Amino acid sequence: MTRPARAVRWLRAWDAQGTHRTATAGDEAGALWLAYEAAGLGVEVVNEAFGLDRLEPVACYLELDGDRIPAVPAFDAPGTGADGVTGTLSPSGHDEAILVAKLTPRSVYTGEYERLRRDTAHRALVIVCTGERPGMGLLNAERFRNPYGAPVIHVSSEASETVLAGAARAAPARVVAENRSVPASARNVVVTIAGSSRASPPVVVMTPRSSWWQSTAERGGGLVCWLESLRALIAAPPGCDVVFTANSGHELGHLGLDDFMARRPEWKRPTSEGGATWIHFGANIGAAGGELSVQSASDDLRQLTETELTRAGRAPDVVAPKTLVPSGETRDIHRAGGRYVTLVGSNPWFHLPQDRWPHTVEADAVTRIAAAAGALVVDLTR
Repeated sequence: MTRPARAVRWLRAWDAQGTHRTATAGDEAGALWLAYEAAGLGVEVVNEAFGLDRLEPVACYLELDGDRIPAVPAFDAPGTGADGVTGTLSPSGHDEAILVAKLTPRSVYTGEYERLRRDTAHRALVIVCTGERPGMGLLNAERFRNPYGAPVIHVSSEASETVLAGAARAAPARVVAENRSVPASARNVVVTIAGSSRASPPVVVMTPRSSWWQSTAERGGGLVCWLESLRALIAAPPGCDVVFTANSGHELGHLGLDDFMARRPEWKRPTSEGGATWIHFGANIGAAGGELSVQSASDDLRQLTETELTRAGRAPDVVAPKTLVPSGETRDIHRAGGRYVTLVGSNPWFHLPQDRWPHTVEADAVTRIAAAAGALVVDLTR
């Protein structure tokens, strides 16, 4: 099977698994599928499980003028119980208000979202989702294990006019975010390829594999890169140990990476102190209408990655400055002085349920980027 045909087959399979939220049936389907594909290449697959209390919404809505507007809770905010929280809608907030704010999924990474929740007085917060396309663009739950602040719900951008008009006239409203917690587990899919020189620092090839929705453009390109890199390394055995990890828990504050690192705490340090080199296949690789960025604090990794992408026919649109702090899984590695390179894209359907095969993915771009990813992994493990 050709590389383009493999990419299409994998993307279609991912899209067919349903919603990939952590510790749900779709998340488990994704883990089983990826383990099956990796094992089919002739490697041993290990599942590293971690526990969590899965949040399950029972009832979630904004009641305004006698109507109930469907909503989704923030997964790192407290619930309300069945009766909800009442107050007047407000665009600025006060002690008795239900604060209304237009936020994009990227507000999590700018600090705007956390400042709004910690520094503004309000009884509850209604997020009017504001992505590049209409719909329910959810914000990640960075503090999932430590919920904070007032109850928070998301409403679709399609309800924007109604909700913002209600806030402008200080309309009375009720927020309901009734949830329950269910003990559950999720898992990281891990493959280790032993190198010929065990004394060399290891290389970690990482991609997230959980998300709010199907997220075919958001997660699919990274998974294709992961699988193609594994194929490339099997064909060209490495000099150092290489660990491939595809992690759950991404949208819940990177729970899977936290568990992976807790088992290997020294690996995020600089390579001179026993740390690993990290290759991170991030979000939106090959998304239709998106841009591809290379991020690294290491000059040689940025240059090598740009060279391989250009050779594969998909040069990066952006090579980020070395001082940029990544917003995803390599953020902590950057801050610890670790060695990493991240491929990440933009996506007009980011965090929206409409992110589905085939209209949100450029299969040719995914194929070319995955070819470059495989060559990069081989380069770094010789």
